[in-house]
Amino acid sequence: MAKGTVRKPTKAAAKTSLHLRIDFGGERSLGPGKIRLLELINETGSISAAGRALAMSYRQAWLLIDELNHMFREPVVTAQTGGGGGGGAAVTETGNDIVRLYREMERRAYGTATPEIRSLTRLLTPAASAKIH
Repeated sequence: MAKGTVRKPTKAAAKTSLHLRIDFGGERSLGPGKIRLLELINETGSISAAGRALAMSYRQAWLLIDELNHMFREPVVTAQTGGGGGGGAAVTETGNDIVRLYREMERRAYGTATPEIRSLTRLLTPAASAKIH
């Protein structure tokens, strides 16, 4: 795209998705929110920036990371000491393994459930005429 060119916003296409949540018992769970938080920390190098991208406070994001760090044997995210450019955060190898495994399970679950998802979709009220009951 040329400099100064404004891209016209496009309407997002309706897409069916499947969300996976794993409950390990004892108040320990892993789902799309925590996984996305880890992905955003990888992208931004910052818990606060990742939290902002998910419209959550730094404290809320930090509490989720603390929960993950206590849930697994190895740390999932480590803090980077500040300096001239400030501190940051890094997702560990264990954290990256968790994201990879979760996304693979999600992909497989969606693939396996595709016929049922299609059947459910055919039973939906058309979006244009959907009513709130």
